[in-house]
Amino acid sequence: MGRSALDKLATEIRACRLCVDEPLGKPLPHEPRPVLRVSRTARVCIVGQAPGTRVHASGTPFTDPSGDRLRDWMGVTADEFYDVSHIAIVPMGFCFPGLDAKGGDLPPRRECAIHWRTRLFELMPQIELTLLVGQYAQAWHLGRARKSSLTETVAAWRGYLPSALPLPHPSWRNNAWIRKHPWFETDVLPVLRRDVRRLIG
Repeated sequence: MGRSALDKLATEIRACRLCVDEPLGKPLPHEPRPVLRVSRTARVCIVGQAPGTRVHASGTPFTDPSGDRLRDWMGVTADEFYDVSHIAIVPMGFCFPGLDAKGGDLPPRRECAIHWRTRLFELMPQIELTLLVGQYAQAWHLGRARKSSLTETVAAWRGYLPSALPLPHPSWRNNAWIRKHPWFETDVLPVLRRDVRRLIG
């Protein structure tokens, strides 16, 4: 059986060097290592920001404390999370973008979404629920339906279901946000866990 169009596109993406060879702005300051997980059967897709330093080293998404928290939010085990037949992971930027002057991650590279994103999602029409982790994912996938802030967008979560669910980033830096907005844990997470469980079986 031949390789699918999705497999071929994923192979192209994993070999991508646009941010080094044809960058929009400053080139990526290190060798690209695109990270994504896609399949023709996954019904849940996680859209995050971009790989961090640990993911750049491992080549596996969410291999960090943020991933532990995201798995807890979703109510899934690591084995379920990394079963690409059920869960796709497509960050806004496929490569670690580098660090800013304060040591934080730079924004996702723009080249990724511009060149690859539309084609990639056209080849995964079976996705039923897209988890939009952070403002960059929400801006691209929700467009004008996004509210003026991440908090307002997440608070309006019911209006984006059943196809999308906006989430804050699961970084431990967001502990204060989660404490300030207890409705996220009491209202949003039970629905997230219910829908993920329904879709992955």
